[in-house]
Amino acid sequence: MLWRMSDGDWNIHLGELDEKMGVRILEQSAERVVATMPVEGNRQSFGLLHGGASVAFAEALGSWAAVIHAGPGRTAVGVDINATHHRSARTGLVTGVATAIRLGRTIASHEIVVTDEDGNRLCTARITNLILDKAD
Repeated sequence: MLWRMSDGDWNIHLGELDEKMGVRILEQSAERVVATMPVEGNRQSFGLLHGGASVAFAEALGSWAAVIHAGPGRTAVGVDINATHHRSARTGLVTGVATAIRLGRTIASHEIVVTDEDGNRLCTARITNLILDKAD
């Protein structure tokens, strides 16, 4: 969910899952959203960062960027997401960067790259969001 601040800028409001995952927003715009997430609390049974956590993190970043792009009175809904896991992490903080691929009138696509603290690419995701008028 996004909140429009009095100066006209957007402010991302974390959802329940985002809060449980420990997501922290660093930068936000339609073209680029940057956030961090701790590995601790988001590991699978083998002690590695859960692939599903990486995808949920990526989906949140790309969706926030699409909603910012949609603008007032409009919203965005995900219609496709895919991810490739390159490696994993056991500790530390991961950073996700959502970068716009295409910002259209009805479709917004973003690439999300998740890296570890050493800059190693852990996951590459791509999300496509459909932009719609908000229902009352």
